[in-house]
Amino acid sequence: MDIGHLASANKTIGAKQTIKAIAKGSVKFVFLSYDSDDYIVEPVRIACVEHDIPFDDKHTMDELGRACHIKVRATAVGVLR
Repeated sequence: MDIGHLASANKTIGAKQTIKAIAKGSVKFVFLSYDSDDYIVEPVRIACVEHDIPFDDKHTMDELGRACHIKVRATAVGVLR
């Protein structure tokens, strides 16, 4: 999935919201920032692996925030089904 789709996609923003949505089965793809602290990103990555959800960890927090059209940086963004 391309980061350009985040502007118009239904999504969760942030590690906690994304983990909750993964547990509910609502997420089909996750974007993770590579420049975030491991203790924040690793639980999301583990949840993705456990639920067989593909993820992309090739973007920065700034790039994810801009792609979501928010004024803050984003650690994780989950694209909802």
